[in-house]
Amino acid sequence: MNLFLFFLLVVQMYSVTPVIHTLQYFHTASSQVPNFPEYVSVGYVDGVQISHYDSNSRKAEAKQDWMNKITAEDPKYWQRQTEFSVVNELTGKNNLEVGVHILQLMYGCEWNDETDEVKGWYQQGYDGEDFISLDMKTWTFTAAKQQAFPDKLKWDQDKHLLEYIKFYYTEYCPSYLKKYVNNGKEVLMRTELPEVFLLQKTPSSPVSCMATGFYPDGADLFWRKDGEQIFEDVEHGEILPNHDGTFQMSVALKVEVTADVEGKYECVFQLSGVKEDLVTKLERRSILSNASHEDNLSVALAATAAVLAVAAIIIIIIIMVMVRRHRNRQGEGRQCPLSSSSRCTRSRP
Repeated sequence: MNLFLFFLLVVQMYSVTPVIHTLQYFHTASSQVPNFPEYVSVGYVDGVQISHYDSNSRKAEAKQDWMNKITAEDPKYWQRQTEFSVVNELTGKNNLEVGVHILQLMYGCEWNDETDEVKGWYQQGYDGEDFISLDMKTWTFTAAKQQAFPDKLKWDQDKHLLEYIKFYYTEYCPSYLKKYVNNGKEVLMRTELPEVFLLQKTPSSPVSCMATGFYPDGADLFWRKDGEQIFEDVEHGEILPNHDGTFQMSVALKVEVTADVEGKYECVFQLSGVKEDLVTKLERRSILSNASHEDNLSVALAATAAVLAVAAIIIIIIIMVMVRRHRNRQGEGRQCPLSSSSRCTRSRP
């Protein structure tokens, strides 16, 4: 499985629940990639971006206001983050071969705030493929490519490196994760219910139930028939992030929407920490579709055409009235026919 498809997709690998919190970092070093910095580093807490550094700005900065609270007890925090990123940038560039290449690194930890259990992960990718990873149970590295075996052998035998790794993933990373969660709890521990829509491209297409704007991403969305959850003819989509930090997901149902099935099917949304479900009944009038837009467009065009026709008739009538008035005025200029005698005189205006 390709590990490094894209930052925001990888963020979704670890589900956020009311008791599990995650801290993740992503580093990308690249060469000869147009319109993209040679090095980018971003950090996430519970799927929310908290930090950013790139080789253009060369400065680590907070992406959430509450992240700056940490400077109250650690004034040089962002200075250290910048220095750390600069070192990683140089290391990443040195590890790239000549040509167009991308080196990616993902690492972090998770913390259960009920059991206090912590876990960690470390994975590298090269040109979009898995390269090397760390097994936290045995504290040894696993090479996914033949080219990674020299690094695996060297790192497995480096006792100082392994001691630092254990310290980082069991103490350092969890301790900062707890600080971040505490500083941002008003944002990270909130719950937001979504808007739910029923969508259909054409009358013969599956009906897609889409929930968007919910938080956190510990959610479920499914179809139910006569009160029972169904799995046949159902296709689930992934939970994806929105630009505002909330999430979206969808689930499609293959069904012909007739009067007989209306009301029998329901789309159900469930959010961790919220007792009540959001239920949307399958009814033709509640489905948004291209066909309905086309029908609305046809009606609108027909109405517009009718209005234009009426307007055209009115314009013609106005023109006829104006012509008649003009002719009448020409006639009123003489008190007798043009063939009459010279005693006929022009009237005053």
